Amino acid sequence: MTSDDITLLVNPTAGRGRGAHAAHPAASALRAAGFTVRAVTGRDADDALARARAAVADGTGALVAVGGDGMAHLALQAVAGTDTPLGLVPVGTGNDFARALGLPLRDPAGAGRVIAEGLKDGGVRDIDLGRVGERWFGTVLASGFDSRVNDRGNRMRLRAGRFTYDLAMIAELAAFRPFPYRLTLDGGEVREIEATLVAVGNGPSYGGGMRICPDADPTDGLFDITVVGDCTRRTLLRVFPTVYRGRHVDHPKVTVHRAARVELAADRITGYADGEPLGPLPLSVRCVPGAVRVVGR
Repeated sequence: MTSDDITLLVNPTAGRGRGAHAAHPAASALRAAGFTVRAVTGRDADDALARARAAVADGTGALVAVGGDGMAHLALQAVAGTDTPLGLVPVGTGNDFARALGLPLRDPAGAGRVIAEGLKDGGVRDIDLGRVGERWFGTVLASGFDSRVNDRGNRMRLRAGRFTYDLAMIAELAAFRPFPYRLTLDGGEVREIEATLVAVGNGPSYGGGMRICPDADPTDGLFDITVVGDCTRRTLLRVFPTVYRGRHVDHPKVTVHRAARVELAADRITGYADGEPLGPLPLSVRCVPGAVRVVGR
């Protein structure tokens, strides 16, 4: 392959089927800019990842993921640590990684044009990624109340797009309680805290625009770690709406730390990154500077 050969990695089920339809205008925009485009659709996540890694190994000029944050997360596993640029055509329900890169949301032709311009005019830049074991992530690692909500949302039979998270949150409030955490930053002392949630942010948002780590910068080599303390259900309900504007960090129960390495431990808590389950805590997380090349604004 050459630098003008682009691989389109498509999730046909993203955004209730928008992924399959979005591939065509995105590919057309790339072809109009002079690129050769080959679309790849895996039978399942493992097959899609294997095909993406094969394309990277064959020297594709860029890997362009068409879908939501789940597809972006999968594509990261193929391109992280390589010289292959990653582009995103965001048509999922969350699209938080695409937000962080300044890409047009639910505008596949527009995203395709931005990617084409970036590849031709040097709009490729290096950004940091988080890493847990062998897994990479681009946005936020969630744990605590929010990951419990994710657990519940994934079990819900009725799916309501981005509102699934809100519905699951309402249901999870019935069993709400803070959790005992052990938090270690950059190998320092172990902090034993009671927290509603701990979010490790390489990027600012998760859950479709919830700015849980509003000042997180994926180019500074550090995570922003947002800790929501042992608040009551009433306080959580009052603070929650402010998360979309990032104003929750002004509340006295919320603290923000910055570190390159984070160790999280708590009982019966699952960690999620880019909305994908990583496994139960304890988890050791590190920020890897310049781990991936991305195309964006």
